[in-house]
Amino acid sequence: MLYGIAAAAIALLLSAVLAALLRVPALRLGLLDRRQQRQRRVPLFGGVAVVLATCLVAVAGDRTGIAPLGDGIEVLLVAGGAVAALGLVADVWRLKVRFLVLGTAVAAAFVVPYGDTGVVSGAVGVGWITFVALAFRALDHADGVAGTVGVVTAFGVAACVAVEVMDGLVVLLSVLAAALTGFLMHNWPPARVALGACGSLFAGFLLAAAAVIARAGHDPAVGAGVLFALTAVAGADAVLVVASRRLAGRPLLRGAPDHLAHRLRRLGLTPQGVTVLLGLAAFSAVLVGVLVHAGWADAQAVWWVAGVAAVVVLGLLRVSVYGPPRARGGRRGRRPGGRLGARSDRPELRPDARPGARPDPRRAPVYGPRRQPESDVRPPRGEVRRAGGSVSSQVNAGLRVRNG
Repeated sequence: MLYGIAAAAIALLLSAVLAALLRVPALRLGLLDRRQQRQRRVPLFGGVAVVLATCLVAVAGDRTGIAPLGDGIEVLLVAGGAVAALGLVADVWRLKVRFLVLGTAVAAAFVVPYGDTGVVSGAVGVGWITFVALAFRALDHADGVAGTVGVVTAFGVAACVAVEVMDGLVVLLSVLAAALTGFLMHNWPPARVALGACGSLFAGFLLAAAAVIARAGHDPAVGAGVLFALTAVAGADAVLVVASRRLAGRPLLRGAPDHLAHRLRRLGLTPQGVTVLLGLAAFSAVLVGVLVHAGWADAQAVWWVAGVAAVVVLGLLRVSVYGPPRARGGRRGRRPGGRLGARSDRPELRPDARPGARPDPRRAPVYGPRRQPESDVRPPRGEVRRAGGSVSSQVNAGLRVRNG
């Protein structure tokens, strides 16, 4: 118990210091979060600080013998480190999503306890771990959201693991929660550093894998409900994004401001308010999952979490986030007597032409004005009368084009 508190404190301070130090090389190397969802360019490497703080403290406790991780936990930590390295490659070289999915699934296949789950349930567990890891990566779309939800989820999964008396895994999750808390000192809105794929994949992978290990050997149906409750916010965000882009006919992998935090911001909440609200939602769902896992609440309680999540997703789908499509080919106007969207060739008819401006020779028409029948020519209101007759409007138009 005393070592757990000391390890958490060390991880918190180490993560905060590393996040501040690694921010400088990220800025100099240009490693910024360039996704369109963020309004500012935030430097990455915050996830590197979380991964280093978690691994160093956990390995130090295991090597010294003060807090041994136990059988299987070392494999989990190594697999999590491999996923973090894959995320770091994605942060630096923009790795394609299919490689992230494949690498995370391969790492998850090494940590699932097939002896307790069976082959079929183990394969489902591999898919669930992969889904949650990628959902946490997508949850890093706003300042403070992924870190706050990760801290709450880590404490909830640690409580479930404590019920199963897995002390080494409890220490690892406590260290992870402390490292995410230290990172939040720099990621709270407005953020000075971002988690990136390195830290978000690492946190999501460890949390999902620990939850699967804790539920191994229990009822699979109840276990599925508990796993959903523990990661309800990340799962709801992923479902919301997929459904929204499918309904709008947009590619699934094209980034857009259509996540939970973006829609809540559209409703008028502040960035801090969005983070607090999502943290409270995660706490409520995680509490239900812990109570059901410990046997202190009926298994039907997870249906309430699923129902609330479905209502939230359906309600936020009605929030407009994409906006009208951009017109192609530059500015467009209405040609007199023509259809909307046709581009005008005459300088005096273009909406962006300034009065008295000299026309651009590149945009000048290559043809002359169409000759009208003499019977249809009517003198303009401000015609210039000279001795011997009046000047035609066609001549005036030609002079205006030539002389500006």
